[in-house]
Amino acid sequence: MEKQLEKRWYIIHTYSGYEKKVKADLEKRIESLNLEDRVFRIVVPEEESIEMRRGKKKTVSRKLFPGYVMVEMLVEKEESNEGIGFRVDSEAWYVIRNTNGVTGFVGVGSEPTPLEDSEVRSLFRKIGLETGEEGEKELKIELDFKEGDLVELLEGGFAGNTGKVSEIDHEHKKVKVMLEMFGRMTPVEVSFDGVKKA
Repeated sequence: MEKQLEKRWYIIHTYSGYEKKVKADLEKRIESLNLEDRVFRIVVPEEESIEMRRGKKKTVSRKLFPGYVMVEMLVEKEESNEGIGFRVDSEAWYVIRNTNGVTGFVGVGSEPTPLEDSEVRSLFRKIGLETGEEGEKELKIELDFKEGDLVELLEGGFAGNTGKVSEIDHEHKKVKVMLEMFGRMTPVEVSFDGVKKA
């Protein structure tokens, strides 16, 4: 049986709402117990999105997985006839497991299961962290209006007019508004921040 050390990402379960406190407590404990050579990064997976409220942009962070925190640890990779296994350092496991707010590792039985590299890359792309590969962070925009809502135009020659949203184009960040002009409905296309809910 061949053994080698490598870094792997694990997920720990915490009490919901305590993710950031668990992260801060873990970082302090790892530093004070000199475990920086075995536990590397601790991440609360959050996604930033832009909300449009009354025509103004506001960036908000939302936890992707409330009650879960990611931990990068040094593990022993064991290759045998049965397959590949990963053994977590027992001292690091004990410190993490016994941190206030932590209810356990995600895994089968009492054995923590590491995330696959593809899962880590996908998650990191979503939350805008680097995994060593080029990844583009995409901000999700949440609007306070939907198709069929009345909105007021804030820019262009039709500023101040009110119309009904007929189409929302998330890819190009545009909204199509139907305005009544000369007795008929006319489509006007403006950017997301060019309208506010009426």
